Amino acid sequence: MSAKPEYTRLVPAVDQASRILLCLSGSASQSLNLTDICETVGIYKSKGYSILNTLQKFGFVLKDPATKTYSLGLGLISLSRKVLDGLNDNKVVGPILETLARSTRSTALYSTLSDENIFVVAKHEEEQAVSVTIRVGYRFHMTHGAIGKAVVAFMEEGERERLLKQKNLFFHGNASRFARGRLDAECARCRETGYAFDMGELNPGINVVASPVFDAHESVKGCMFIMGTFSESLVGEYGDLVAGSARRFSAMLGATAPRWRGWETRSP
Repeated sequence: MSAKPEYTRLVPAVDQASRILLCLSGSASQSLNLTDICETVGIYKSKGYSILNTLQKFGFVLKDPATKTYSLGLGLISLSRKVLDGLNDNKVVGPILETLARSTRSTALYSTLSDENIFVVAKHEEEQAVSVTIRVGYRFHMTHGAIGKAVVAFMEEGERERLLKQKNLFFHGNASRFARGRLDAECARCRETGYAFDMGELNPGINVVASPVFDAHESVKGCMFIMGTFSESLVGEYGDLVAGSARRFSAMLGATAPRWRGWETRSP
């Protein structure tokens, strides 16, 4: 019998088209010319021109005939609407949270960043005698405990420093208990392992392990975390499970993991 074909190889044209769309979405400008796009993506102008024309045919890219610049097209709205509907129904992140909750015998949650807050948008609770949970829609400050550590650890340095100049920071509970040296050590560990944790410091008896979720631009989009009454001896095992789950979901969002250092090889 012949071996089954492998589907891990990239199709160059599709890869380049995807990079062009990401280039346009990540630009500070509303539109870009052909030269800027091709230099950013790293392709010849002739190739870029052909790909842009193809994307334009399906409405994924718009071309301004006056300025000869390109921007994202309205055809992407129908695709994004489908994705958002799936997220709202927990069809994408739901199965990942269910598996994580079952593996850790905890409540598994996914939250997204908005300004300086982070909102719980999906969760899965395992049936057990004693459980810990919070409602969907609950809002944390982005520096809240393990969640805050996981998010801030992977911020760009300038953005992180601006945030840490604020007066009210809740990484260690009450703002008066914040210790910058301790946070720096915790963030360094998080960047190495892929997860941060809080063992009952914010809420006695309630333990949290959290890992960042990235988008296609390798920016922190949100956080996946578990809450429960598990013992400290399980933090390493559960941390790897949370990091693996966050990594899987990030990949579904288009992240390719260059900033994840060693923990991209850890087992989910």
